[in-house]
Amino acid sequence: MNYLTPSLAEEILKAMGKKEVIEVNLNLYKDNRKEKVFLKEDKAIFPEGEVEKEILKKIAKDNCVYFIKEGRVYKAAIAKDGYYKLVPTIPPTIEINGIRMHRTKELNPYEDTLNKINSVGVRKGEKVLDTCMGLGYTAIEAYKRGGEVVTIEKNPNVLELAKINPYSEELFKGDIKVILGDAFDVVKKFSDEEFSVIIHDPPRFSLAGHLYSEGFYRELFRILKSGGRLFHYVGNPGKKYRGKDLQKGVMERLRKVGFTKIKRVKEALGVIAEKP
Repeated sequence: MNYLTPSLAEEILKAMGKKEVIEVNLNLYKDNRKEKVFLKEDKAIFPEGEVEKEILKKIAKDNCVYFIKEGRVYKAAIAKDGYYKLVPTIPPTIEINGIRMHRTKELNPYEDTLNKINSVGVRKGEKVLDTCMGLGYTAIEAYKRGGEVVTIEKNPNVLELAKINPYSEELFKGDIKVILGDAFDVVKKFSDEEFSVIIHDPPRFSLAGHLYSEGFYRELFRILKSGGRLFHYVGNPGKKYRGKDLQKGVMERLRKVGFTKIKRVKEALGVIAEKP
């Protein structure tokens, strides 16, 4: 597939009428490889197919990833049970009904992932559970560090966008186990002390309160090995203007089910804990 972003479409449009060919990156900068795009007055000819000038103008104004496959242009968005789209950050993030699934203001989605992974220090040979897959960056990074990774994704629309995203391709090569389902239910099927590390990065509390519940934390405690580590992304919703401290409530519930060494991780906007 060839991928198009607003900035790339704008670059191609500016070159039309001035150049006959332009070399650009067509895989969202997953690597530095450049490919030739041949320019006509009314269209651009990519390796995967032609795109008319009017469509390029539309892409240039739309904050979404587009892709060319088998000669046709597609928008990386799904309007089903909500509106889901790939946003052209590098690497991309998913936006669901206007809410982005990664922090993108202070850092990029990959840096966001590293903050979470580094907080629990995944080691070679450890079995890792990633409870809320999204685009799979956390699962992929844990796998690269030698973990045996299981990841859960509830939403089939998110799974479909992950299959489009080139930065998510490692998820589908067979070494990472991907389970479609609600983490609240899926974790009940795992064995006691099955995992050495759990990375819990749920949607915001208002969208998935059950994944912040004492009952769910009790299941996470059960399936974590003694000495195992948990990272729980929480964020700081409501803190700036309403003085809310959601992290404090999370820490109290984790302590109640048996976790120890619980502390905040400021750079990752979450908390870490251990099973004694």
